[in-house]
This record gives sequence, structure tokens and C-alpha cells, in this order.
Amino acid sequence: MTSAPRRGTGQSPGLQPGAESWAKAYVAGGDLAEEIATLKAEEGKPIIAHGGVSFARSLITQGLVDQFALLVIPVALGKGLPLFSELTVPKPLKLMNSRTFPGGAVAQIYRPA
Repeated sequence: MTSAPRRGTGQSPGLQPGAESWAKAYVAGGDLAEEIATLKAEEGKPIIAHGGVSFARSLITQGLVDQFALLVIPVALGKGLPLFSELTVPKPLKLMNSRTFPGGAVAQIYRPA
């Protein structure tokens, strides 16, 4: 990775803390279930999946989520995309942890029961 010199200093800016870990980032492109199974079989830290609601729904419907981190923010929007709308049967969840933040937001960690 190269970076442009900082204005007026002639020096290149350093990487932000933690940025070096993105040098090994991997973008999956095959069958979702096969890609996740391959990643789970490898040594390393937990897999964190970020993406839109369609991506999350596909992980959930294929049973690929081991833990849900849900954040409830005290704002009524009146619309939005449901996360669990494609489940054909109810999916029982077990609350593992809960944390309340100043301002009323609540983070809840669930695992499939």
C-alpha cells in the first residue's frame, strides 16, 4: 500500500491502528455455505459478517449464524427491512449477554437455542 505525502510535510502518513489486518482480507465469491464452512474449518478468530439485510437473511436461512449481536436503538422509524422474514419456522434463541448504553441503546447477544 502506498500513500501520498502529507501536505506540507513531505512525509507519508502511517497506517491507522489495526489497518494491517485488512491486508489479509478475503472476499468470498463461491457458494455461501461452502465458503463459510471452509472459513470455519480454518484456525483463527471468529468470523464477523457485515452486509445488507439480504446477505444476513441468506446466512440465517442456511443456518450459518452461530451468534447474533443485535442492537436496539430507542428510535421508532416506522419502516425498515425485517431480518428474520425468510424463516419458515420459528428459530428459538438463547440470550447470552445484554448491555445497556447511555442514551438507552441495548446490545443483546444471542445464540441459536
